Amino acid sequence: VVQPQQKPLIHPRLAHYFSSLGCSAFNVYGGKAICGLAGGIEICITFPTEYVKTQLQLDEKANPPKYRGIGDCVKQTVQGHGVKGLYRGLSSLVYGSIPKSAVRFGVFEFLSNRARDESGRLDSTKGLLCGLGAGVMEAVLVVCPMETVKVKFIHDQTSANPKYKGFFHGVREIIRAQGIKGTYQGLTATVLKQGSNQAIRFYVMTSLKNWYKGDDNNKAINPLMTGVFGAIAGAASVFGNTPLDVIKTRMQGLEAHKYKSTLDCALKIMKYEGLAAFYKGTVPRLGRVCLDVAIVFIIYEEVVKVLNTVWKTD
Repeated sequence: VVQPQQKPLIHPRLAHYFSSLGCSAFNVYGGKAICGLAGGIEICITFPTEYVKTQLQLDEKANPPKYRGIGDCVKQTVQGHGVKGLYRGLSSLVYGSIPKSAVRFGVFEFLSNRARDESGRLDSTKGLLCGLGAGVMEAVLVVCPMETVKVKFIHDQTSANPKYKGFFHGVREIIRAQGIKGTYQGLTATVLKQGSNQAIRFYVMTSLKNWYKGDDNNKAINPLMTGVFGAIAGAASVFGNTPLDVIKTRMQGLEAHKYKSTLDCALKIMKYEGLAAFYKGTVPRLGRVCLDVAIVFIIYEEVVKVLNTVWKTD
């Protein structure tokens, strides 16, 4: 049986067809919204690991360090603020999950649909470049303000007199004190981190998918295998760019004024804390990112399959 040629993830004519019906927003971006919802649920489950990672990255050896490790960070937080203290800053990531996924996968589709060969195959190098473009765009449009608010909220909880009473109050206070630029701290570091994040993840995903399919570009990949590939891609990004994540966190904290620039921050960390400081929070970050990337890629791939099956074009 000859299988039909694989179509692009979202066929260009599909978008045009539903646009004429006034339904383009749902059909073209519905998959991304579902990815965002899945990511939001995952964040709610695993956020304590994100909280611990951020606190460990903010903790400077020169101060001396406040936490002796992951367990000590959890213990001190629960003792001082209860279990809910481990969810400080969660709202920022939940509110940003849908727009972040929409930008990430929307830009990746836009670029990759123009980079595929005649058979619809995307090679790993082009996957890396498309992922880089997607990461840079999501950093500028969504991730930088989302992460800045998250880091400030988490850092604020360890202050002698916390000043942020909730998400909206905190955002108002940040803008009142620093203007809009207060929500865009560490932009350079965020662009570098997110750009490398998605470049690594999409490169690994594209490479693994191409390896799995071999010469049969129409070979289906089951969700379990997609999840395994996603977890591997997530792990690769953690080991590949955690130093950038540490720099980004420092640049977005309440003591960011100590650093003149992204480079100055990196140099001061190296000078006063050593090379190991660039890998603070690696373990909790690894747990959350692997699960996050696996879930989001599974949902994304499966939703796209459904959309391309239900709304076929000639």
